[in-house]
Amino acid sequence: MMQTTALRTSSLHGQKLVATNAAQRPGVVAGRQSALRVECRSIEAGVGIYGTKAGMTTLYRNGLAVPATIIALEEGNVVTQIKTEETDGYNAIQVGYQEVKETKLTKPEAGHCKKAGAPALRHLREFKLKELPEYDLGSELPIEELFKEGEKVDVAGTSIGKGFQGGIKRWNFARGNMTHGSKSKREHGTIGPGTTPGRTFPGLKMPGHMGAQRVKVRKSEVLMVDVEKRAIVVKGSVPGKPGNVVEITPSKIVGVNV
Repeated sequence: MMQTTALRTSSLHGQKLVATNAAQRPGVVAGRQSALRVECRSIEAGVGIYGTKAGMTTLYRNGLAVPATIIALEEGNVVTQIKTEETDGYNAIQVGYQEVKETKLTKPEAGHCKKAGAPALRHLREFKLKELPEYDLGSELPIEELFKEGEKVDVAGTSIGKGFQGGIKRWNFARGNMTHGSKSKREHGTIGPGTTPGRTFPGLKMPGHMGAQRVKVRKSEVLMVDVEKRAIVVKGSVPGKPGNVVEITPSKIVGVNV
């Protein structure tokens, strides 16, 4: 697992490292030592895309003010790798996003994009699927076919960082009295038992760093898909602030697509 230190987190975003026995992998000669392979999180309902949060606005539908988030689609969303059960043990489509100068990438990343016939892309993310759709390597994903108005999508991204916060803001704790000589206005209070066991239990909710972590908003409604302006409008808020890169995938609905 020490090999992972040389890999950029942007190229492995949404993936996990799994150590497997090479003899169990298809197409590998038995007797080899255990190998390291990169595998994405879980099976998705369909191929997802990247987008950049542009900001929020208000749409008026049937006399109601609906809060909405505009997600801009920059250059990218290109298929950079296709994995199959025969070659990798599972089906997945890797998507690249946000075209940059080749000098902004490491040589392995630049070579990976060049091998796929794609420009230099900053973000790479693979979506694990039950069945592979018919996409060619290096082709751009058709946005108008992936998402339709009225459908439900999951939007994942990095939440806004709040810095070091206390228990009241971070965990919604109740504060003590502010008058009558109170000695515990915003203090945490007890953090564990006394003599037995005489320690603090792991996982206790305490002050610490808040935000700046991966968050997924599930089943947001697609209000509009503008192919000409390359933008998707979803209902409600999405993680992060304007300029953050988010992932948009079809929502998993039992009995419909899972």
